[in-house]
Amino acid sequence: MKSKKEILSLLSEIPDPEIPVINIQELGVLRDVIINEQEVEVVITPTYSGCPAMKQIEQDIISTLKAAGIENGKIKLVYHPAWTTDWITDVAKEKLRKYGIAPPEKTTSDKGALMGKQKVLACPRCGSKNTVMISQFGSTACKALFQCSDCKEAFDYFKCI
Repeated sequence: MKSKKEILSLLSEIPDPEIPVINIQELGVLRDVIINEQEVEVVITPTYSGCPAMKQIEQDIISTLKAAGIENGKIKLVYHPAWTTDWITDVAKEKLRKYGIAPPEKTTSDKGALMGKQKVLACPRCGSKNTVMISQFGSTACKALFQCSDCKEAFDYFKCI
């Protein structure tokens, strides 16, 4: 049987299906691995209820375990505490920025910033803060769509949750 550290290392190679430049550990979805004599239980927390990527993440976890010779893997979804953008690692935030997605700038205390007021964001492409929100919903429900008024590029902002 592989160690917890080895299994976490294997699972950390699974990319987020919606943002392939970051993995499920960097995103904060992968919460724990529990090993007992009967099975390997992988604890994950969805980014939000109804996230369409969760089914793919579950399938990727099971197939990764099987590929490593672990046939008795199971998934445990944990909803409390609720996932928060605070769990996204700093490394993942930089990867998001380089990929063209503005990462959440602050902690969850910033989560209401898009409601009723204009958020000032730096464009992940050119760095300009001359940006405007086009829509509260971007390519996925957890992102908002912005446009840079200087370089004219549209970009997603990973909303604080």
